[in-house]
Amino acid sequence: MTATASSNGRSLVGRFLREEAAFLVALLTFVILHFGLHDTLNKAITPETAQPLVGALFAVWLFAVVLWAAFNVVRHADVLAIKLGEPLGTLILTLAVVGIEVSLISAVMLTGAEAPTMARDTMTAVLMIVLGGLTGASLLIGGFFHGEQDYNLPGARAYLGVLVPLAVFALVLPDFTASTDSPTFTPVQAGFFAIITLVLYGIFLAIQTLRHKSYFEQPMQERAADHEAAPGHSHDHGPQHATSYHAVLLLLTLVTIVLLAELIAMIVDFGIVQAGAPVALGGVIIALVVLTPESMAALAAARANQLQRSVNLLLGSALSTIGLTLPAVVAVSLITGANLQLGLDMAPMVLLLLTLVVCLMTFGGTRTNVLQGAVHIVLFLAYLLLIFSP
Repeated sequence: MTATASSNGRSLVGRFLREEAAFLVALLTFVILHFGLHDTLNKAITPETAQPLVGALFAVWLFAVVLWAAFNVVRHADVLAIKLGEPLGTLILTLAVVGIEVSLISAVMLTGAEAPTMARDTMTAVLMIVLGGLTGASLLIGGFFHGEQDYNLPGARAYLGVLVPLAVFALVLPDFTASTDSPTFTPVQAGFFAIITLVLYGIFLAIQTLRHKSYFEQPMQERAADHEAAPGHSHDHGPQHATSYHAVLLLLTLVTIVLLAELIAMIVDFGIVQAGAPVALGGVIIALVVLTPESMAALAAARANQLQRSVNLLLGSALSTIGLTLPAVVAVSLITGANLQLGLDMAPMVLLLLTLVVCLMTFGGTRTNVLQGAVHIVLFLAYLLLIFSP
C-alpha cells in the first residue's frame, strides 16, 4: 500500500513537472535573475559599466521564457473557457491580466516615484495596442482563413457603449476642464469620475455574467459548425484538471510573467537610452509583454473561427484597463497627494478618438473581413509613428 502510494505520488509530481514546465522555468528564471544574477544584470545595463552584449543575452533569455509561459497561460485559459463557457472563461484571463497591470501602476505610485503621466501613457498604450494592432491582426487572420466571420452584435455594442464614454472621461475630458491649468482633474472631479467609472464597470460585469450572458457567446450557427468540424476540440488543450487547478496556475503564471516584465523593463529602458529612442516606446514594449497571453489567445481564437472569443478578450481587456485603472490611480493620488496627469496631447487624442470611431464602425454589423482588419492595423502603425515623430 505504501509503495503504491509512493509510486502514485511520484507519478503526480512527474506529471505536474511536465505539464507546468513553462511556469516552473519562468519562476526559476525570476529567482535566478532577481537573487542570483541581479548584480550582473545591473552592471550590464548601467551606463558606467555597460555590457550591451550581456544585456542583449539577458533580453533574449527573458523574452523566450515569457513567450513560453504565455503559451501556458493560453492553455489554462482555453480549458477554463471550455469548462466555464463564455464569457466567464475569457473574463478570468482578462481580469487577471488587467488586475496585475493596475497593481504595478499603483505600486510605482505608492513608492513616491514621480511619474505623473504613467497611468495615462499605460492606458493609452493598452488601448491602441488592443483596439488597433491586436484587433486588426485578429480580423486579418480570421478574414484570411475564413473569409467573413460572425460575432454577437449586442455583446460588441455593450463593450463599446461603456468603453467610449469611460475612455473620454479618463483621457480626453481632463484637457478641457477649466478648474485646473494642467490636464488634470480637481480632487472632486477625480473622485466623481473614479466612482462613476467603477459603478458603470460593475454594472457591465453584472450584465455580462448574470443577466445577458448570451450577448457574449458565439452565435449559435458558428458554434454548431465548429462542433461539427472539430468534435475533439475539447481535448486539444492538453490534460484537463479541476477548474480551481487551472485558475490558480493561470494566475500564478501571469504573476510570474509580470515579475519578469519588470526585469525586461530595466533592459528595455537601458536599450532605449543607448539607442536614443523615444521614452514612450518603453511603455509600449512592456505593455506588449504583459498583454502577450491575451494576444495569443485572441489570435488563436480568430484562427479557429471563434471571433466572439477574440472580441471578449480584446474589447474586454480595453474596457477593464479603463474601468479598473482610473479608480485605482485616482485613489492612490488622493491618498498620497501624487500628481496625476490624465489628459492626452492633441495628436494622440485625435488618434484615440479616431480609433474608437472606427471600432464603432467595425462592430456595427454582424460580420467582419480583412478590410476592417487592415484599417485597424493602419491606425496602430500611425500610433507607433507618433511615438517616434510626435
